[in-house]
Amino acid sequence: MEKDSIAVGLDIGTTKIVAMIGRKNEYGKLEILGVGKSKSLGVARGVVNNITQTIQSIQEAVQDAEADSGYKINDVVVGIAGQHIRSIQHSDYISRNNPEEVIGDADIDLLINQVHKLAMLPGEEIIHVLPQEFKIDGQNEIKEPIGMYGGRLESSFHVVVGQASSIRNVGRCIKSSGLDLSGLTLEPLASADAVLSQEEKEAGVALIDIGGGTTDLAIFKDGIIRHTAVIPFGGNVITDDIKEGCSIIEKQAELLKVKFGSAWPGENKDNEIVSIPGLRGREPKEISLKNLSKIIHARVVEIIEQVFAEIKAYGHEDPRKKLIAGIVLTGGGANLKHIKQLVEYITGMDTRIGYPNEHLAGNSDEEISSPLYATAVGLVMNSLRNHTQSATPLVELQKPVEPVYRPQPVINTVVTPDPTQELYEERELETVAAQQPAASVDESTEKKVKRSFFDKYIDKIKDFLDNAE
Repeated sequence: MEKDSIAVGLDIGTTKIVAMIGRKNEYGKLEILGVGKSKSLGVARGVVNNITQTIQSIQEAVQDAEADSGYKINDVVVGIAGQHIRSIQHSDYISRNNPEEVIGDADIDLLINQVHKLAMLPGEEIIHVLPQEFKIDGQNEIKEPIGMYGGRLESSFHVVVGQASSIRNVGRCIKSSGLDLSGLTLEPLASADAVLSQEEKEAGVALIDIGGGTTDLAIFKDGIIRHTAVIPFGGNVITDDIKEGCSIIEKQAELLKVKFGSAWPGENKDNEIVSIPGLRGREPKEISLKNLSKIIHARVVEIIEQVFAEIKAYGHEDPRKKLIAGIVLTGGGANLKHIKQLVEYITGMDTRIGYPNEHLAGNSDEEISSPLYATAVGLVMNSLRNHTQSATPLVELQKPVEPVYRPQPVINTVVTPDPTQELYEERELETVAAQQPAASVDESTEKKVKRSFFDKYIDKIKDFLDNAE
């Protein structure tokens, strides 16, 4: 079933919105069927601030992805980010009525449900409740309690919290774009799925996703998520600094950053100069690449130091919490020249650039393997785990027009088969086959996937949106 699932991820970023359609091939790798990208106009620092513009950008990206793939998108898994996101550590327990019965999914659901009742600050809601290590009757460090006996089931949780209004605004944009919301995922968790290996998560690793409006952090140790944070600075503030420092327009500042920018000023010589065309016939501007690198360097240092403060807050200096695999950089900001060396210099930790190509099929487009698309790839992977059928083939658009047959006088000649008629019949058979259900298996028994509290939470958001008219 999973091979036939078509999954769709929607990355609503500050600078771009990406819709990505994918499925698993026969080797278990992710085959990207289509990608649509549009400029994000209604989002600032990961938060929707203009509903109308965001809807237009989403529709543009979705239409591009549909045209690229030949599939019609029905529902999407969306990434959540923004400066309103925070995470807390929490421990909770339940006492089981019958310790003689083995622990099952219902017990885990009950425990997670209990955490969802935590008192939050006004206007906040819980997005994710991620169990870490379990404890049964005082026995520590249990990673999988299902199937074990015990009276008291206890667990530590990583709880991700966000502003309810921001989450509902995203839901409103999805619904108004003509799509259904099948899931919400914290963006750093999606990026982690796309670029981190299981070995790195076991050894201890910090994922830094440098986006346009925010920089997201996710820390893993012993294969478990330990800490998440969203820093409200990203590539856009670097562009703004270049715009102010060089007295040029934003479009030119972004091009300068991408083509000539470097996070390490020592790499540029004093005589390296780039000429920027003047506005409306004015004299061209000459900008020193060394000065450009100094502007970028100052802002990148500030961002990395804030991220490093979060890594210290997690406690990586404790030998038991040491991040052996170091740091993985991803997101559009990871394409900045010499940023890897600067991060290593500031933190003293091993660093690599994270590309999502490990999970992609071998024939994937090179552009999709860029760190820029890490979150979108992770969201598609997340959607595939839900065994969704988020897109359907646009077969009706490919169906040829039925030829009009007129009665002809009967003439005694040899009738030769019409190749176009055969082709039409073949296509019609394909169309009928595509519209037939895959198998007459009872869906309720075949896909008896337990509904998590998170699924019910998605339903709650849908109900809210339906009643908010």
